[in-house]
Amino acid sequence: MDIDVDLSSLRESLEANGADGYLIDDDASDSDQRYVSGFTAPDPYQTLVTSEGVHLLVSGLEYGRASKESSADSVTRRADYDYQQLVAEHGPYEAKSRLLEAFLDDHDIDSLAVPRNFPTGTADGLRARGLEVTVEPEGIVEEIRATKNEWELAQIDATQDANEAAMATAEELIATADIADDGTLVHDGEALTSERVKEEIEITLLRHGCGLDDTIVACGADGADPHNRGSGPLEADELIVVDIFPRDKETGYFADMTRTFARGDPGEEARRRYEVTEEAYEAALEAVEAGVTGAEVHDIACDVIEDAGYETLRSDPSTETGFIHSTGHGVGLDIHEQPSVSPSGGELEAGHVISIEPGIYDPEVGGVRIEDLVVVTEDGYENLTDYRVGFEPKNE
Repeated sequence: MDIDVDLSSLRESLEANGADGYLIDDDASDSDQRYVSGFTAPDPYQTLVTSEGVHLLVSGLEYGRASKESSADSVTRRADYDYQQLVAEHGPYEAKSRLLEAFLDDHDIDSLAVPRNFPTGTADGLRARGLEVTVEPEGIVEEIRATKNEWELAQIDATQDANEAAMATAEELIATADIADDGTLVHDGEALTSERVKEEIEITLLRHGCGLDDTIVACGADGADPHNRGSGPLEADELIVVDIFPRDKETGYFADMTRTFARGDPGEEARRRYEVTEEAYEAALEAVEAGVTGAEVHDIACDVIEDAGYETLRSDPSTETGFIHSTGHGVGLDIHEQPSVSPSGGELEAGHVISIEPGIYDPEVGGVRIEDLVVVTEDGYENLTDYRVGFEPKNE
């Protein structure tokens, strides 16, 4: 990874708390691990941050690649500590503790800070070897990751470009479908299902170097549940929520976008809910700038929706209809990360990448959500989303 990671605040925390180093023990599915090490591997490896640098401990299988690809200052093989002999003599659990003890001793480490998700077994093993292990409760690395540099912004922007191509694929399928006598959408002689649209979305993303574990194409009442992935035939005169959140396969950076379509006429109430959602989305976007809190942005979206006569979780914490989620979240190496645009959202800073995605939901009407991905700037925001807003699908 070409990112230039600034870990100064982590090192300041280590010094303030009297810790010699910070250790991550995980595979690259952990975004903090990927970010700090600048390396990806499917099996756990160890990354040590000290006042002098970043140091990796990896298997022989990963040593050559880690030496070439990682951003670490040093890379060490387990074999340098006779790891296989340790396993033969002591078993895998004790061997790992002895391995890490030797690795840490080489870097003059007696006391460690570790992330909140650090393996309990590893921590207990190190403590049994005489090392001091303390959990770092603030999530400092996640805080560091929240502010993106120019390289990271370029990667997220590229993923969002792929996202827009996938959204265009979904919109075109809906726009060009025929309407059967029973009101279902038909494409190429077959019912146009949520599954078919999701498949075409995934194919488009693969062609752009991205993938996703799942996506949302939810019609009618399904769309009134914000995390219902959707299933079965799509229907005319119903709201269809399409929410795509792909990840670039090489860089690991996510993007996120939602649009809501309707083939035909979804009815006066559905159109009104779309207009109110769009108004809330625009008001929330206009509120974004460095120094504003995520809570303040969320409140602005709630104001618009409540003024139009719909419930929010702010006006009624028990409501099951209306605006029933937060206004947005950070996006980066995780699809949901800091900062939060919610009732508890803290101060936004330049370089934060956030979604803005208000919505209104009711099984009797369907769901509406509109979502853009933006970069917070000192005096506003830069929108990474270049895709029209409107519920009538178009074939362009």
